[in-house]
Amino acid sequence: MTPDEEIILNHMKHIGKPVKPGELAEISGKDNKEVSKIIDSLKKQGLVCSPKRCYYAPEE
Repeated sequence: MTPDEEIILNHMKHIGKPVKPGELAEISGKDNKEVSKIIDSLKKQGLVCSPKRCYYAPEE
């Protein structure tokens, strides 16, 4: 896991509810597209799920 992936995953865990990539971009100070790429990578690793369209949360 890259440092950026770890940062985004930790933000998701701290928020405690499904969140949009744009909200994570605001919190982390990263670009929307960069956050979306990080989320895609985390999904491929099985660390993040999408409980509803355009919202993401850490896997339990």
